[in-house]
Amino acid sequence: MKPGRAGLIGYLAQHLVSGVIAGVVFGILVLATDLGHIRTLLEGSSERLPTTVLMFFGLAVTFGSVAMGVGIMSRGRDDDADD
Repeated sequence: MKPGRAGLIGYLAQHLVSGVIAGVVFGILVLATDLGHIRTLLEGSSERLPTTVLMFFGLAVTFGSVAMGVGIMSRGRDDDADD
C-alpha cells in the first residue's frame, strides 16, 4: 500500500466510526421517543431481535456512508477557483 493511502484509509475509518455511532444514537432516540410508533411495533413483533438488529444495521450503514461521503467531499479542492 502506498504511504499516502494509509492516512486516507484512517481518515475514512474515523468518519465511518463517527457515522456508525451517530446511527446507533439516532436508533436509540427513535426507540426511546417511540418515533413513528416503531418501538410499539417492535414490542408487538414476534421477532424482536432480528428486526431490531436489521434496523440498527440499516442506520449504521446509512449514517456511516453519509459520514464517509462528507469526509471525501470535504477533502476536495476547487481547481477552477479564480484567486
